[in-house]
This record gives sequence, structure tokens and C-alpha cells, in this order.
Amino acid sequence: MAGPLQRIATIKEGVQARRLGELSTALARPQEWLLQLLGLPRTTINRKIRNDQMLTTDQSERVLGLARLIGQVAAIVQQSGDPAGFNAAAWVSDWIEKPNPALGNRRPAEFMDTLAGQEVLAGLLAQMQTGAYA
Repeated sequence: MAGPLQRIATIKEGVQARRLGELSTALARPQEWLLQLLGLPRTTINRKIRNDQMLTTDQSERVLGLARLIGQVAAIVQQSGDPAGFNAAAWVSDWIEKPNPALGNRRPAEFMDTLAGQEVLAGLLAQMQTGAYA
């Protein structure tokens, strides 16, 4: 997982739009699902992919926020158990689609399109690790 200064630099530089394809593959979900999850405009993103362009700062921040959640889950498993055979991206992909009591039975996916929402989810994952999750 990149440190905060590296993440900030990457956000400001922009993430290559084509990286969305890699992320959707890691999540084992269609790219359309990923775009909807992150609140990214399909037409604009597809044009940026075709033209090998960078995402905007806001778009990059949402993509890196999802990658950070995946990294957080991977780190939790690494610290707490046996990571052999565990796929953090697949776990996150499933987890964000299921209603969660800690979110008022809303799906974590409903929080993925904003940085503040992603921070709520990161906090929830941290609570799950410590056993403070209710």
C-alpha cells in the first residue's frame, strides 16, 4: 500500500484510465459495474481509455480509494490470519454488495462514489479487524 504522500502525488498526476480495466478484472466484475460503483461517467471514461488519457483528480481519487480498501483488507488478512489463497479484491467485490447492519442495512457500494464514503468504509473495515464491529 502506498503511503499518503505517494497517493496524493498519484491523485494529482492522475491515474491512467486504462487501469480501470485492470481493476475490474481484479474485482471479477464488468467495467460498467465499476464505473457505476465509483460514479464515473461511462462515455467520458471510455473516451479516455481509447485516447490513453489520465483520469481527473476527482476520478483518480475514487479509483485509488477503492484500491486502498482492497489493500486494507489484504493487510488485515496478512496481520490476522493465513493469507494463502485469499483474494482481497474478490472479497471486497462481494462485501460491498451485501447490506451491512453497521450502515443501516445499506450496501457499502452506496458509499463508494465519494471520498467521505470510502473513509466510512475504511473505518468499518478497521472496526471489523479489532472486533469493535457491531
